[in-house]
Amino acid sequence: MNTMNARTVRLALILFSLVPAIAHAERPNVIIIYTDDQGFGDASCLNPDAKFQTPNLDRLAKQGITFTNGHSSDSVCTPSRYGLLTGRYSWRTTLKKGVMGAEGKCLIDDGRTTIASLLKEQGYATAMVGKWHLGMDFPGTNPNNRDWTQPVRDMPLDKGFDYFFGVPASLNYGVLAWFEGRHAKVPPTVFTAKKPNDRHVDYRIMPPYQTTPEATKRELGKQGMEVAPDFIDNECLTRFTDTAIKWMGDHTTGPKSDKPFFLYLPLTSPHYPVCPLPEFHGKGQCGGYGEFVIETDYHVGRIMDHLKSSGIDENTLVVFTSDNGPENSWKQRIDDFGHHSNLIYRDGKRSVYEGGHRVPFFVRWPAGILDPGRKWTRPVGQIDLLATIADVVGAELDSADGVDSHSFATVLFNPTSDRSRLPLINHAANGRFAITEGDWKLVLPHGRLKAELYDLKSDPGESSDVLGSHQDIADDLQAKATDIVLNGRTTPGANQPNDTGHWSDLQWISVDQYEQSTTESIGRGKSR
Repeated sequence: MNTMNARTVRLALILFSLVPAIAHAERPNVIIIYTDDQGFGDASCLNPDAKFQTPNLDRLAKQGITFTNGHSSDSVCTPSRYGLLTGRYSWRTTLKKGVMGAEGKCLIDDGRTTIASLLKEQGYATAMVGKWHLGMDFPGTNPNNRDWTQPVRDMPLDKGFDYFFGVPASLNYGVLAWFEGRHAKVPPTVFTAKKPNDRHVDYRIMPPYQTTPEATKRELGKQGMEVAPDFIDNECLTRFTDTAIKWMGDHTTGPKSDKPFFLYLPLTSPHYPVCPLPEFHGKGQCGGYGEFVIETDYHVGRIMDHLKSSGIDENTLVVFTSDNGPENSWKQRIDDFGHHSNLIYRDGKRSVYEGGHRVPFFVRWPAGILDPGRKWTRPVGQIDLLATIADVVGAELDSADGVDSHSFATVLFNPTSDRSRLPLINHAANGRFAITEGDWKLVLPHGRLKAELYDLKSDPGESSDVLGSHQDIADDLQAKATDIVLNGRTTPGANQPNDTGHWSDLQWISVDQYEQSTTESIGRGKSR
C-alpha cells in the first residue's frame, strides 16, 4: 500500500476527488506535527528576513502546499488542541477562556469523534506522542494521596489513540514524567519549581529536585510541583521524536504493517522553557529562541528522513502547524535580533489579532497533492483537519461530528480549486471573538472595547479600523457570527447544543436571544 506507484495514486485521487470516497487500499498514513507557540515568521520559507533557517519546514513547503492564511482555532494551547482534534470550537465547551492545567476532567467528552477515533474506525493504527494538555484524571487528587500503581484515566487512550507517550501539559504545570500508556515510566514523586535559564528570558525545569513541596519553596521561593526524578526539560524533543520513529518502525514492519497509521506528534517547542540542546548552541542569529526552533526543525527532518528510508514517504500525508502565535518574548527578539516571529501580523499569543492565530501551516503528500510547491492564500483552519482527513480517507461524519470543520481536501487534489471557507471564528485567551470571511475580519465588542473591522487584503497588519465606512459589512459578519454561536455549528446541518448557557463574552448576543435560540438544540442534545 505505502510503496505503490505515485503516478497511479495521483490519477486515482483525481478521479476520487469527484466522488465521495477513496478506496481503502489507497488511504495514506497521516502525521500531524504540532509545534507550540511558533509564530508565522518562525519558518524561513515564510520569512525572508528570518534570523535562522528551517530547511526541513522549507522542504515541506517546497514539496507540498503552504497555506499562508492558515489559523489555529484559538490563540492559546488547550482550546487550539481541542479544535484540531474534534473539529469543534473549544468555546462551545465549559472552557471559555485561557487554558487547563495538567490535571482535570478531559475537555473532550467521551464519545465525541476525534481525528484519532475517526481513523481508528477506518482501520488505522493510532498513536499520540508529545504534549496533551486537554486534561487527565490522575490517581489521587494531590501529592499526599497519589497511587502511581493505578492507571491514569480520561486521557488519550480514551479518545481514540491506541498508543500514548508524552507529558500531560505545558511543563510549567507540573505532574511531569515520561508517561507511556496509562502509567508514568518513573512516577513523579519529587518536586521542583522554575529555575533561571541562561539561554532565554524564561525558565528551566531540571534537576536537582527536592523531596517535598516545602523544601522546594525554601530552595526556590515557590511551592513545588510534581516531577519524576529522571525528567529534564531539554530531553522532550529527542524522546518524542525517538518514540515516534520507533512506533512507526514497529508498526510498518510488524504483523499489522498492512494497516495505515495516524501519528499525532505535538511537540513542546518553542514554548517556554526555551532549552535547546548544547549541540544547537550558537546556531542562527536569534539567541536561544532561534537555536530552539532550529532544533525543532531538525527533529521534523528526522521524521521526514524516516519516512523516506522506510519506503512510506510517497503515501504519507504530513501536516505541520502550530497551536498559536509566538509568546510575548517576540517583542524582545525584534529589538535584540531584528527577528519578527509574527512577521507583519499584529500581536502574538493570546491575541484575537492575526499574530495570535495565523501560524505556519504546511501539508505534504507526494502521492496525493497535485502541483506541489504552491501556496493557498484563502483562509483555512486547523479546525478543518477532521473534515479534510475524513474526505481523504472516504469516511462519513455524523451530523454531530466536526460541526465547525470545513474540508479543504479539494485544494490538495485540484490546483485550480475555487474553495472558499465558511466564516472562520478567531478567539482570544481573554474570550474575545472575531470572525473572518474572505478578506474581511470583524473583531467583536468585548468589555469596554468596541467592534473593529479590517480589510486583511489591503491591511494584513490590522492597523486601520474601517468599520465606520463599512457598517454594512460589519453588520453582515456579526449576524454570521451570531448564527455560528447560536446554531452550535458552522457547517450545514441540524443545530447542535453548546455545552453551556450564555456567557459574558457573547456581548453582542443577549441572554434572551441565546436562550430562545438554543433551548431546542440543547433539549435534543440531552436526549441523544
